[in-house]
Amino acid sequence: MGLFMYKSKGIQAYRKDSIKSDLASADPHRVIQLLMQGALEKLALGKGCIERSDWEGKAAALTRASEIINALRDALDRDVNPELVDNLESLYEYMIVRITEASIAKDTSIIDQVMGLILQIKGAWDQISMADKQAAYDDQMEARMGAV
Repeated sequence: MGLFMYKSKGIQAYRKDSIKSDLASADPHRVIQLLMQGALEKLALGKGCIERSDWEGKAAALTRASEIINALRDALDRDVNPELVDNLESLYEYMIVRITEASIAKDTSIIDQVMGLILQIKGAWDQISMADKQAAYDDQMEARMGAV
Protein backbone atom coordinates (compact mmCIF):
# COMPACT_ATOMS: atom_id res chain seq x y z
CA MET A 1 0.00 0.00 0.00
CA GLY A 2 2.95 2.33 0.36
CA LEU A 3 2.07 3.74 3.76
CA PHE A 4 5.15 2.54 5.59
CA MET A 5 7.83 4.66 4.03
CA TYR A 6 9.88 4.34 7.19
CA LYS A 7 12.10 1.54 8.34
CA SER A 8 12.19 0.51 11.98
CA LYS A 9 15.66 2.00 12.60
CA GLY A 10 14.08 5.32 13.58
CA ILE A 11 13.31 3.82 16.96
CA GLN A 12 16.95 4.18 18.04
CA ALA A 13 16.69 7.96 17.85
CA TYR A 14 14.33 8.28 20.72
CA ARG A 15 15.40 5.60 23.22
CA LYS A 16 16.73 8.03 25.84
CA ASP A 17 13.58 10.09 26.15
CA SER A 18 10.34 10.00 28.08
CA ILE A 19 8.35 7.73 25.78
CA LYS A 20 10.85 4.88 25.77
CA SER A 21 8.32 2.36 27.06
CA ASP A 22 5.79 3.34 24.36
CA LEU A 23 8.41 2.80 21.67
CA ALA A 24 9.41 -0.62 22.94
CA SER A 25 5.97 -2.00 22.08
CA ALA A 26 5.03 0.33 19.22
CA ASP A 27 4.26 -0.67 15.65
CA PRO A 28 6.25 1.19 12.93
CA HIS A 29 3.41 3.65 12.34
CA ARG A 30 3.29 4.54 16.04
CA VAL A 31 7.09 4.88 16.19
CA ILE A 32 6.94 7.64 13.56
CA GLN A 33 4.13 9.38 15.47
CA LEU A 34 6.18 9.24 18.67
CA LEU A 35 9.30 10.55 16.95
CA MET A 36 7.34 13.48 15.53
CA GLN A 37 5.84 14.13 18.95
CA GLY A 38 9.33 14.04 20.46
CA ALA A 39 10.67 16.51 17.91
CA LEU A 40 7.77 18.88 18.67
CA GLU A 41 8.44 18.59 22.41
CA LYS A 42 12.15 19.35 22.00
CA LEU A 43 11.38 22.32 19.72
CA ALA A 44 8.92 23.70 22.27
CA LEU A 45 11.52 23.23 24.98
CA GLY A 46 14.14 25.00 22.85
CA LYS A 47 11.74 27.86 22.24
CA GLY A 48 11.13 28.22 25.97
CA CYS A 49 14.87 28.19 26.62
CA ILE A 50 15.38 31.04 24.12
CA GLU A 51 12.61 33.02 25.84
CA ARG A 52 14.36 32.48 29.22
CA SER A 53 17.88 33.12 27.83
CA ASP A 54 18.88 29.56 28.82
CA TRP A 55 21.47 29.09 26.09
CA GLU A 56 22.75 25.74 27.31
CA GLY A 57 19.21 24.34 27.47
CA LYS A 58 18.45 25.81 24.04
CA ALA A 59 21.47 24.11 22.51
CA ALA A 60 20.61 20.73 24.06
CA ALA A 61 16.92 20.84 23.11
CA LEU A 62 17.45 22.02 19.53
CA THR A 63 20.28 19.55 18.98
CA ARG A 64 17.99 16.76 20.15
CA ALA A 65 15.17 17.98 17.88
CA SER A 66 17.58 17.88 14.93
CA GLU A 67 18.70 14.37 15.87
CA ILE A 68 15.09 13.16 15.94
CA ILE A 69 14.35 14.79 12.57
CA ASN A 70 17.51 13.16 11.19
CA ALA A 71 16.19 9.81 12.44
CA LEU A 72 12.88 10.44 10.68
CA ARG A 73 14.78 11.26 7.48
CA ASP A 74 17.05 8.23 7.81
CA ALA A 75 14.06 5.95 8.38
CA LEU A 76 12.41 6.84 5.08
CA ASP A 77 12.02 3.80 2.84
CA ARG A 78 12.84 4.84 -0.72
CA ASP A 79 11.42 1.61 -2.18
CA VAL A 80 7.85 2.45 -1.22
CA ASN A 81 7.27 5.83 -2.87
CA PRO A 82 10.48 7.43 -4.22
CA GLU A 83 8.91 10.77 -5.15
CA LEU A 84 7.23 11.24 -1.78
CA VAL A 85 10.39 10.14 0.01
CA ASP A 86 12.44 12.69 -1.96
CA ASN A 87 10.00 15.42 -0.94
CA LEU A 88 10.02 14.42 2.73
CA GLU A 89 13.79 14.05 2.74
CA SER A 90 14.17 17.59 1.38
CA LEU A 91 11.67 18.90 3.90
CA TYR A 92 13.47 17.22 6.82
CA GLU A 93 16.82 18.61 5.62
CA TYR A 94 15.25 22.08 5.36
CA MET A 95 13.93 21.75 8.93
CA ILE A 96 17.39 20.88 10.24
CA VAL A 97 18.90 23.93 8.49
CA ARG A 98 16.15 26.15 9.92
CA ILE A 99 16.66 24.76 13.45
CA THR A 100 20.36 25.62 13.19
CA GLU A 101 19.47 29.12 11.99
CA ALA A 102 16.98 29.51 14.86
CA SER A 103 19.60 28.43 17.35
CA ILE A 104 22.21 30.86 16.05
CA ALA A 105 19.79 33.78 15.72
CA LYS A 106 17.87 32.87 18.90
CA ASP A 107 14.72 33.31 16.80
CA THR A 108 11.58 31.61 18.11
CA SER A 109 9.59 32.45 14.97
CA ILE A 110 11.77 30.04 12.98
CA ILE A 111 11.06 27.33 15.55
CA ASP A 112 7.33 28.04 15.14
CA GLN A 113 7.73 27.57 11.37
CA VAL A 114 9.48 24.20 11.81
CA MET A 115 6.86 23.07 14.32
CA GLY A 116 4.17 23.99 11.80
CA LEU A 117 5.82 21.83 9.14
CA ILE A 118 6.10 18.86 11.49
CA LEU A 119 2.46 19.29 12.54
CA GLN A 120 1.39 19.16 8.87
CA ILE A 121 3.31 15.92 8.27
CA LYS A 122 2.12 14.47 11.58
CA GLY A 123 -1.48 15.42 10.75
CA ALA A 124 -1.32 13.48 7.49
CA TRP A 125 0.42 10.56 9.22
CA ASP A 126 -2.23 10.50 11.97
CA GLN A 127 -4.99 10.22 9.34
CA ILE A 128 -3.81 6.81 8.18
CA SER A 129 -6.57 4.41 9.15
CA MET A 130 -6.13 1.18 11.07
CA ALA A 131 -7.14 -0.85 7.99
CA ASP A 132 -4.53 0.94 5.89
CA LYS A 133 -1.89 0.29 8.56
CA GLN A 134 -2.80 -3.40 8.67
CA ALA A 135 -2.71 -3.68 4.88
CA ALA A 136 0.69 -1.97 4.75
CA TYR A 137 1.99 -4.25 7.52
CA ASP A 138 0.69 -7.31 5.65
CA ASP A 139 2.36 -6.11 2.44
CA GLN A 140 5.62 -5.61 4.33
CA MET A 141 5.46 -9.10 5.86
CA GLU A 142 4.71 -10.66 2.46
CA ALA A 143 7.69 -8.87 0.93
CA ARG A 144 9.93 -10.10 3.76
CA MET A 145 8.71 -13.67 3.40
CA GLY A 146 9.21 -13.55 -0.34
CA ALA A 147 12.79 -12.36 0.14
CA VAL A 148 13.70 -15.29 2.40
